[in-house]
Amino acid sequence: MSAGKLTSLATSTLSLLLERQRLQASHPTLHLQQISTNLHKIREGVIILHNASNHEAAEGLTLHYERLRGMLGEEEAEKVGLHPIPAPVSPSPPPLPERDISPYPTYEPYTDDPSPEPDENGILLQQRQMMDEQDVHLDHLSSSINRQHHISLQIGDELEVHTGLLDALDTELDGTGARMSNARRKLQRVAQGAKRNGSTVTIALLILILLILIVVFKT
Repeated sequence: MSAGKLTSLATSTLSLLLERQRLQASHPTLHLQQISTNLHKIREGVIILHNASNHEAAEGLTLHYERLRGMLGEEEAEKVGLHPIPAPVSPSPPPLPERDISPYPTYEPYTDDPSPEPDENGILLQQRQMMDEQDVHLDHLSSSINRQHHISLQIGDELEVHTGLLDALDTELDGTGARMSNARRKLQRVAQGAKRNGSTVTIALLILILLILIVVFKT
């Protein structure tokens, strides 16, 4: 992996670490796996750059790696196997080959489209822009959480009101049930009384009808 890609990977890892630090209280393992994977890649890439004698780029990325590792925390870094990058072993310089001195000047080929590696200021500016974008995103997220909290409070108030109405309805239904039970008992007493006194009433009615018929026939 080239130095430019490693720098871009370090920048994205910094964003993940900043978001993890903001939300670590509620999400202690947020982005931990991705951060660990990215830091392992950066560490391996720095060692490869050292072996390729690209010490300047490797030293800058080593500083980024140590800073990101410090933001993750020494204990957490040791748990996931993120150790400090060992110092490179400087190889003995190879013997210089003998060169024939030419009397004619040599010229380097000209190109008008160079592709230099990003400098330190450019990297810091890019990281600052990403941090600003991350802050804006987190502000939007905080506003959304506040709105959800306000809505949940309103729902809780409405539920309390409905609970009170249901309690009042239960009380009224209990009173209605008690009144209906009293009325049912009264109707049962009346029905039982009618059954007991039904024959007496029937005999009295028959006697009355008989008396009326006697009076009518006599006249």
